[in-house]
Amino acid sequence: MIHPDNFTFAEMAQWLDNQRVTEIECLVPDVTGVPRGKILPRDKFGEDKGMRLPQAVMSQTVTGNYPDSPDVDAILTNYDPDMVLRPDPSTACLVPWTQEDPTAQVIHDCFFLDGSPVDFAPRSVLRRVMGLFESQGWDAVVAPELEFYLTARNTDPDIPLHPPVGRSGRSETSRQAYSIDAVNEFDPLFEDLYDYCELQGLEVDTLIHEVGAGQMEINFVHGDPMKLADRVFYFKRTVREAAMRHNMYATFMAKPMANEPGSAMHVHQNVIERSTGRNIFTNPDNTPSDAFRHYIGGLQKYVPAATIFFAPYVNSYRRIVRHGAAPINIQWGFDNRTVGIRVPDSEPSARRVENRVIGVDANPYVALAATLACGYLGLVNKIEPLAEFRGSAYDTPFQLPRGLHEALTEMRAATALHEILGKRFVTLYAAVKEEEYAEFMKVISPWEREHLLLHV
Repeated sequence: MIHPDNFTFAEMAQWLDNQRVTEIECLVPDVTGVPRGKILPRDKFGEDKGMRLPQAVMSQTVTGNYPDSPDVDAILTNYDPDMVLRPDPSTACLVPWTQEDPTAQVIHDCFFLDGSPVDFAPRSVLRRVMGLFESQGWDAVVAPELEFYLTARNTDPDIPLHPPVGRSGRSETSRQAYSIDAVNEFDPLFEDLYDYCELQGLEVDTLIHEVGAGQMEINFVHGDPMKLADRVFYFKRTVREAAMRHNMYATFMAKPMANEPGSAMHVHQNVIERSTGRNIFTNPDNTPSDAFRHYIGGLQKYVPAATIFFAPYVNSYRRIVRHGAAPINIQWGFDNRTVGIRVPDSEPSARRVENRVIGVDANPYVALAATLACGYLGLVNKIEPLAEFRGSAYDTPFQLPRGLHEALTEMRAATALHEILGKRFVTLYAAVKEEEYAEFMKVISPWEREHLLLHV
């Protein structure tokens, strides 16, 4: 059961009562994209209640640790203050897998005690970038495509993942790109998944089997960046829950299996003139516009520095390898899937660019804010792109960072991005990634034990 996007709080409260909701999951996406928050009884949930969480929640690493950094201490202060969470009524929907005990979920925004937005919260960062477009008389439009893997249940992190068993009683042993029969192997799961998505109003478009064994892709209908980030946030939660109910896992790791392709979140994007509804990437005579070129130029100039937002973990860079079905460059081309910036074949009114660098492990709010920031800088600074690349770009030199540490170094030097995304957010985000990298470096891998233990 869904409701109009322009719900007021009072209308949402009435809707909750009509649905006989007994609990509300109050959700906040943290810097890594993990849902944080509280579960409240219906009678404790209200606009005036002012639910609170510590500001430090926004500095948690994916492992639940916190960076030990003077720069972060200066942002959060040293006395662990609270932030106030306010529900966004447009995000209210039922939790589909709790129908016996009706439960709703609502995404919340974060505010300081003085009422100002928490500038380092991911939704605030995306809203900041969207506001820059609006100040120019534009609306950004996006359409994410999410790749993910279904795997057999795996409770031991030392054991490699493998595809799940389908209706046939067998698991995939070969790649079945675009195979209908391979998707049908998991019909019971996908029937539930579509029902869950419909109940939440997630507006998914198409489902296909991707290249990898057990790898799927869901496409979303294009629209407002905040709404699409919310849908991706809910979808990840939804498909993981649906998979577990069918005795398998769904994973959004960028590279979950060594010999299979990685998983991306390709993001199609264009810009609409608010006063006319015109796609600014297309001239009145249907030819590509200067804005179209400049947007691509901005992506080409700033995507390498923004890669830390698109590939946020050490595992992310296992996907960005030569001939791995992922780009290693920031070249652009028409209908060319080997480049980092693809221009799909489309009608002039739907002319758009597709950022193929983003991994599906990225926080959707941060990734959308960062890719739009790159394009915005191209638009306002009139950055000219390189010439269109023709042929396969897989054999070209690397133009993207090769690992997390290199990506952090490039991002720190891109002060123009800091201004767009917010310096305090960039500082906190970098500290979280440094802490995660330090934690990873404490782990000794099987490769090291296999090849170094007795040979060096």
